[in-house]
Amino acid sequence: MARLSDLIIQHPDVTSFEDLERLVAHAAESGIMHIEFDVKPDYRDTPKKWEWKLETVFARGLKYD
Repeated sequence: MARLSDLIIQHPDVTSFEDLERLVAHAAESGIMHIEFDVKPDYRDTPKKWEWKLETVFARGLKYD
């Protein structure tokens, strides 16, 4: 299991919600089975329904792109 906060901390080069979506998709493809949304992403482009968007991206994996 991965925590969203850990992914964000480990990847300081991620500077937008769109970049975060790609990172979450990559995490899913790399074998992570569960992700915990323990923090709200603090990016200017973070949408109101950010959890739903990240859940969808995680379920799809890299098929997101």
